[in-house]
Amino acid sequence: MKKNFLLKFIVLVVSFIITIIGKNEVKAQIKNQPYSYQFSQKMNNVLYSPETRLHTSSKPFIYSDELLLKFDSIQSNQTITSDNWLMRKLFNEHLIQVEKDEYSLYADVLPEITIGKDAFGDKRRTSMNSLGFQVGATVGNKLTFYTNFTTNRAVFPQYFDEYINNNKIVPGQGTTNFGSGNKKDWSNTTASLTYAFSKHFQATAAFDKNFIGDGYRSMLLSDFSSNYTHLKLTGTIGNVQYTSVWAYMNDPTNKLSDPIYATNSYGDGKKWGVFHYIDYNATNRFSIGFFQAITWANRDAAGTRGFDFTYINPIIFLRPVESNNSTSPDKMFLGLNSKYKLFKNITAYGQFLLGEFSAKEFFGGNGYAHNKWGAQLGVRGYDMLKVKNLNFLLEYNTARPYTYAHFNSGSNYSNNAEPLAHPLGANFREIIGLANYVWKRFDFSAQLNYNQKGLDLADGTNMGGNIFQSYNTIPNQYGNHIAQGIKSQVVYADAKVAYILNPKYNLRFEVGYTQRYQKTHYETPTTNKSGIFNIGIRSSFKSMYSDF
Repeated sequence: MKKNFLLKFIVLVVSFIITIIGKNEVKAQIKNQPYSYQFSQKMNNVLYSPETRLHTSSKPFIYSDELLLKFDSIQSNQTITSDNWLMRKLFNEHLIQVEKDEYSLYADVLPEITIGKDAFGDKRRTSMNSLGFQVGATVGNKLTFYTNFTTNRAVFPQYFDEYINNNKIVPGQGTTNFGSGNKKDWSNTTASLTYAFSKHFQATAAFDKNFIGDGYRSMLLSDFSSNYTHLKLTGTIGNVQYTSVWAYMNDPTNKLSDPIYATNSYGDGKKWGVFHYIDYNATNRFSIGFFQAITWANRDAAGTRGFDFTYINPIIFLRPVESNNSTSPDKMFLGLNSKYKLFKNITAYGQFLLGEFSAKEFFGGNGYAHNKWGAQLGVRGYDMLKVKNLNFLLEYNTARPYTYAHFNSGSNYSNNAEPLAHPLGANFREIIGLANYVWKRFDFSAQLNYNQKGLDLADGTNMGGNIFQSYNTIPNQYGNHIAQGIKSQVVYADAKVAYILNPKYNLRFEVGYTQRYQKTHYETPTTNKSGIFNIGIRSSFKSMYSDF
């Protein structure tokens, strides 16, 4: 189904390009591609410089002006001079690359072949075999299009495999088929079409993800879950940027006919989401943004509902924050996102998300279950210690029990059986450290995470970490605290060295090691440990998170 949709979408776009290609327009001045932290952090010296006043928190970016110049410079890094066609295609250029005054077009094959070995656990051999393509096009200074498709087969480490077996989803990728020998097979598609009506207003129709924030994680809206169909409008007036997204998503956890889930009597496996974000750059250094999200099940108890045209209005704060006695079948959140450029190369940032709220209980300090919030605080920078291209990030995230859950599980804050915000769901604390250094075509990266999460009790008692549980099953209205329940602690460390063969589509030879240690405090504590050495060829800018 997805393949047919993608084919029709490409045919439609190509036909449109052909019909207008003869028109006399200026050279293309906008581009887009899916969001990737690893790629966007290479733009830190433009995004987070006190000399610029860019809107940095709503992603994927529409690349234009100085951001487009930086995008092009990254993709032209350390050009290898050669008159040989094969050498240029291998190391410098897209496989197909057409540049005209009226339009541009490129296409690439996207391979990934990696092998690995777990030194601990069941000592399994891991692998990833993937093959796909990407196509991008621009027409004049108005239209930009991007799509990719990959078909994949992998054997993952044991902890990652258990996540997939439990959720029936490859994180951020989609539904998988289960093969013999721990093999997982799936395909993944991304498509995005943006039309710039002017420099100040753009419309995007996409099967992709969105991200709100300036950190590695987002407590508001992240790129962790699978792609979803959506329409996005972006408008900029002066120092204010307004983004509205209307999304149609999968929800297999709320599907009557699915024998794996089937949590209520009327779900059809679909849901809707509306996300509004207004960002104000008060100065070159300080920005503040306000966020609102509403999610609801596609089918209600009466067997009707669908899209609620009440929410077509793009005005933020359309609804007040919910209280604990709300009977609305829709789930609503409010959020705050802010950053301040402390020094020339260091920026502090943070987020606060609020679900249900009771002022009396919120300030009472008595662990009231329905005061639900999440928070983030971080600092990031570039050219650390005056070393050019040495970027870093240090971040703290936390969410109270039952945050992101709803009494109607079909309206919780999720997409395709995964959280729309943080991968850990709720009831956790997390610290993340990241570093990246680029020297010529070599790319060095390191990561260290620690998280503490409260799991449900052995008898299934809802302790607030699983956002797919209805909060009607809360056992205690008072005395709740972060990481309550069965305590799980995870230490995750990762180091990679890559040589970029072709920066146009991030084709690289990569060697890496990932260490993960988990201790779960049951009556008899258990530990799980994995240490994976990987080597292989990778490409594309997609993100697939395994650091949870």
